[in-house]
Amino acid sequence: MQQVAGGLEIDFQSETYKDAYSRINAIVIEGEQEAYENYIKLAELLPANHDELIRLSKMESRHKKGFEACGRNLQVVPDLQFAQEFFAPLHNNFKAAAAEGKVVTCLLIQSLIIECFAIAAYNIYIPVADDFARKITEGVVKDEYSHLNFGEVWLKENFEASKAELEEANRQNLPIVWKMLNQVADDAQVLAMEKDALVEDFMIQYGEALSNIGFTTRDIMRLSAYGLTAA
Repeated sequence: MQQVAGGLEIDFQSETYKDAYSRINAIVIEGEQEAYENYIKLAELLPANHDELIRLSKMESRHKKGFEACGRNLQVVPDLQFAQEFFAPLHNNFKAAAAEGKVVTCLLIQSLIIECFAIAAYNIYIPVADDFARKITEGVVKDEYSHLNFGEVWLKENFEASKAELEEANRQNLPIVWKMLNQVADDAQVLAMEKDALVEDFMIQYGEALSNIGFTTRDIMRLSAYGLTAA
């Protein structure tokens, strides 16, 4: 089945497409699963926001089911082992921060980095997706903005107390994102997703989130530059 998507003719049934899709689809499934678990952990760390965070975790679980359906629609088995290895560095950093009660670091990893990464990927994917996946992904993106908003609001309210930890967490975790983008670039290209567009959209989303929290333009340029040479 060939279809014109985003002005390109894409064969969603080709073996090349399905091979790349097995890893990209696994990444979004695993990303939603880890987000689900991360929001449950954040609910423990932030009892005052418990109900809201559990609500967000349930949304992530629904997203996972939607993306599993996208894979079934194309008769693709997601390579979940690849995806778990792909997320391992961020996942391990989140777990370590949670164990130390570092709420600010956990929020930066999940509510800013992972959500901005997801939003950027979904924004670039939607124009070139098959019809079924496009509908699913459009619904998911709307939800992801509300997850990003939770982290922004909490960190803005606690900005002065959080600023030093945010800068340290950014320094540790942002370079991982550039490695992740490089790792997925070839498969994304097969799906007609340009790496440069992914990087640009992530930078925009992440910069806006840092701005909304309270960082200055100069701060954002400095924070965003960490690890960028790897991109």
